[in-house]
Amino acid sequence: MTDIDNWLAEYEESHATVRNPLLHWTATPVVIVGFSGLLWSLPVPTEFKDISPLLNWGSAFLMVTAIYYFIISLSLAIGLLPFLLGLAAIQIWLVSAGLPMLEISVGLLAGGTVGLALSGQGSASAIVRGLQLMMIGPAWLLSILYKRFEIPI
Repeated sequence: MTDIDNWLAEYEESHATVRNPLLHWTATPVVIVGFSGLLWSLPVPTEFKDISPLLNWGSAFLMVTAIYYFIISLSLAIGLLPFLLGLAAIQIWLVSAGLPMLEISVGLLAGGTVGLALSGQGSASAIVRGLQLMMIGPAWLLSILYKRFEIPI
């Protein structure tokens, strides 16, 4: 079994009690938008700003995530690039619109976590484990689509 197969199996096992798939399909991206926004809003060293105004903890996290996706599965990484770029575009738009990133991010993170809890995850430890696996969530969702359309993972 490959790394991606192990991650997807672990993610699926930890989310096996999902009663409402629609809630899961919406809560997973909301949690990720909130988490990346939270990282995006953290103060950055001046060295980051000297390189690029777009370089921050959130964009660094998304870059590392993209690299990791490419390491574990080339086809899923290619499929997830539009998601990651869209996520970065949302964060850039929120910052340029002058919206309070920290408050929005915490709200999205909390709302998504509540959504996951309502979907049958219930216990606090299951929610924490769900957050640990949150970046595998989009790959898992995409893998479902890949399987449906018989695209190799």
